[in-house]
Formats: sequence, structure tokens, C-alpha cells
Amino acid sequence: TDAAQKLVLLASLAFGSAISSDAPYKQGVDSVAPADLEFARELGYRIKHLGIAKRDGNALQLRVHPTLIPEEKAIAQVDGVLNAVMINATGVGELLLVGPGAGSRPTASAVCGDLMSIAGSLARAEKPAVPSMGVPVATLDTAIIADIEDVSSAWYLRLNAEDKPGVMAALTKCLSEQGIGIESLIQKPDTSASTYVPVIILTDTATTRSLNAAVSDIKAMPSVVGNVTRLRVENFS
Repeated sequence: TDAAQKLVLLASLAFGSAISSDAPYKQGVDSVAPADLEFARELGYRIKHLGIAKRDGNALQLRVHPTLIPEEKAIAQVDGVLNAVMINATGVGELLLVGPGAGSRPTASAVCGDLMSIAGSLARAEKPAVPSMGVPVATLDTAIIADIEDVSSAWYLRLNAEDKPGVMAALTKCLSEQGIGIESLIQKPDTSASTYVPVIILTDTATTRSLNAAVSDIKAMPSVVGNVTRLRVENFS
């Protein structure tokens, strides 16, 4: 995807690493329903499609997925054709760069800038003052990519469960057995005649592996029907 390709280039520049174009984990926006946008707003979040690159020990996390972001964060307000790059670095903290990321003119501007830089170097019969990847390609490290199953984050879950005693306790047990704490749990009232109601859960930090195991147990509950939506939460704290 476009976002994954941009992430690979930015991560290569940021970490001085050679990264394969198929390295990032990818989750599309088709996993987000209109109900998730509404529930996220009620909880004080916005859902954005993020590409995230960060150091994780000796490895790099590279992932592209829909993400819940606190609505007070500036990056949560970036809409339309605008793209944003948030940089968190030692000494300077958070930096946010915002600009057009699509359309003929922004694309043409970037391409023309690169062509002029190359042409200028050729005319002077010299190498570019700054290599395209920030350092000579031959000196780039080989990146170790973190397994997405081991990546930790907070989580948003949405499911439909029977409106009867004991169900919420059973849901909590499925999560606690995987060592996952609950930040908040909301059972939405249902105005229809259905005996099933939407349940929204925000969890504490958990690995993808632990979360998937808990969701597998939740889906096996007789009192839960349909799919369980799971989205990552980034609080940038």
C-alpha cells in the first residue's frame, strides 16, 4: 500500500537501515465500521490509518493499521488529502509535519525537486551532497523486524453479546486469563428487539499474541455472536 511504502522510506531514513518493501505489517481500513467511528468519538478518540516505525529493543516495529488516537492530539485532526509525519526524538520530543500527501501538484513538486537535484549533481560531475537515503546505501544496516505477534499496544474491542447476567464477568475472565487488564468496558443499550447488545472494551497494553488468544476465547462463548473487531490504540504518552 501507499502508506506502507512511505513508512519503509521514512524508517530507512530515520534508522539508517535497509528495509524490504514487504516488511511492514498491514491492516486495511475495511476492518473499521461506521459504528467504530461513532464509539471512538464517544470515548474521546479518532480513528486514523497510521504507519508506525519505532525501535523495539534490537528490532524495528513496522506496522500500518487503523489506530485510535486521543482527539486532543494534533495528528488526530489531520483530514482529507493532508498527510502528517510525527517524529519523537531525544532532546526535541514530538514534532509534527503536515502537508498535502496526494494530488497532481504535490506529487509533481516532489518529483521535480528530485530530478533537479539529480540534474545538478550530474552537471557538476559530482555525487549528491546528501545521499538519497541520508547515508551511502552500502552503509545501511540490515534491519531486524519485530514479529507483529510480539508487538504490544492498548486495544479497542467491539463485539455483540447477550444482555444477561454473567456475560460481562465471562468477558473479563477471558482477558484476565491472558494477563490483559481492562481500561474501560461499556455495554451499549439496544433499542431493538434483539437480545444481543454492542459491548466496547478498551484494554491495557497487551501483545498481539495475548490479545488474539483472548479474542479466540471470547468468540467461543455461546453468549457472543459474530465477529470481534480489534483495533490498536496509541496514546503517544
